[in-house]
Amino acid sequence: MPPRSSMHFLAFDLGAESGRAILGGFDGELLGLEVIHRFPNQPVTIGPTTYWDVLRLFHEMKHGLAQAVELHGKGICSMAVDTWGVDFGLLGPSDELLGNPIHYRDPHTEGIMEEAFDIVPREELFAQTGNQFMRFNSLFQLLALAKHRSSILEISKTLLLMPNLLDFCFTGRKVTEFTIASTTQMLDPWTRNWAFGLLERFAIDTALLTEIVEPGTVIGPVLDSITHDLGIGGAHIPVIVPASHDTGSAVAAVPAEGEDYVYISSGTWSLMGIDVREPMINAKSLAYNFTNEGGVCGTYRFLKNIMGLWLVQQCRRSFERDGNIYDYDQLTALASKARPLRMLIDPDAEDFLNPPDMPTAIRDFCRKTNQLLPEDEGAFVRCCLESLALKYRWTVDRLVEITGRHFQVIHMVGGGIQNKLLCQLTADATGLPVIAGPVEATAVGNILMQAMALGEINSIDEGRQIVKTSFPVEMYEPGDRAPWDDVYEEFCELIGEGRAR
Repeated sequence: MPPRSSMHFLAFDLGAESGRAILGGFDGELLGLEVIHRFPNQPVTIGPTTYWDVLRLFHEMKHGLAQAVELHGKGICSMAVDTWGVDFGLLGPSDELLGNPIHYRDPHTEGIMEEAFDIVPREELFAQTGNQFMRFNSLFQLLALAKHRSSILEISKTLLLMPNLLDFCFTGRKVTEFTIASTTQMLDPWTRNWAFGLLERFAIDTALLTEIVEPGTVIGPVLDSITHDLGIGGAHIPVIVPASHDTGSAVAAVPAEGEDYVYISSGTWSLMGIDVREPMINAKSLAYNFTNEGGVCGTYRFLKNIMGLWLVQQCRRSFERDGNIYDYDQLTALASKARPLRMLIDPDAEDFLNPPDMPTAIRDFCRKTNQLLPEDEGAFVRCCLESLALKYRWTVDRLVEITGRHFQVIHMVGGGIQNKLLCQLTADATGLPVIAGPVEATAVGNILMQAMALGEINSIDEGRQIVKTSFPVEMYEPGDRAPWDDVYEEFCELIGEGRAR
């Protein structure tokens, strides 16, 4: 088939801080990206509760769709949405949205996991779902709503996870895509369907849940009412579910070959792991709190959720409140000049999930663990980055222990790779070369699945080869590992019993 430069796929990629409408132009061999609309994703706190402003997000996405059609008209082959996991909206009897979705960092789930384990023991719950235990998993959010006698939950008829809620807004079709379902702690990874028996034990109404569909499913066209409202009436745009979980899309775009690599999808969170063909649910993966999440083309993502650059993002916000305004490049430059490996934190300690002030939380952690205290902005940021790099090393060691495999390289993708210091520290701490790129991996993976759904790409291996050809990467070679060896045992003690998640 000759190359066709007129093929364009629209990806909506929504993260914790912002959303993007990205056009992917594909000529049959190379893929190019154009960001046509960026918009903030700003949670709103009312009283004690923090919500996602889903109506504003949908408004911005409609604007992005209109811009795409204005640019390329009928050349838009399809569109697809990916977002973060676990959060959901609830629809009423007439499919009306019953309030804005609650933010996963909201404190309403505090203590709920322990109550859940009284109903279904931790070991049994992991055996049935294979998910890492995090208090904001969808299961625990639902249990918290029930505990607090939510009037919204009582009248709800349908639960839709965030990307599929937005799909519904565009198409009127209610489905749940497999990779996003796998973040909920409500999916049976063996049957690839809801864990109905488990949910009944928690007294969760399974009628709330919709049909699960695979990545690459065409769910329907954009509603005529929307295209007419946007002034693009007559545009027939299929909506496809990609890997609707943003990490699932990012991993699909890792430009790797073979199986001797570990990936890190780096952003607000760091998702670090490997692709496998079957879930890895055993005593060690439970003990180390790894997760099994859905991947594309019949794969699973065996990985660890690590706090990620949220630590630096929140430090920056605190510095701004004090009148010290820096962009991320300036903070990284300050960190590169700070003295190395002076103080360390457990990035995944509960202390850092959503503290009122991140630098204060870091100081308090260092104080209670008898360490030096960071004294300036550079020291705070370097502490965060070095602690992340050491958590990556710990994760690689656990992957080797659990799987018996040895890994030769780390592929880092996502917005976090723009922090070149973090990439180099990761290579230094792990002793493995780091291949960084592409930055927009999530949008790329989203677009690859659209192209596969429409028969333009035949396999994920072919898609990854297209990524490899289309986007540059940067290599980071490990430096002197001795200083990292000197502090690694101390770091492992910091993340020991009572702190590791």
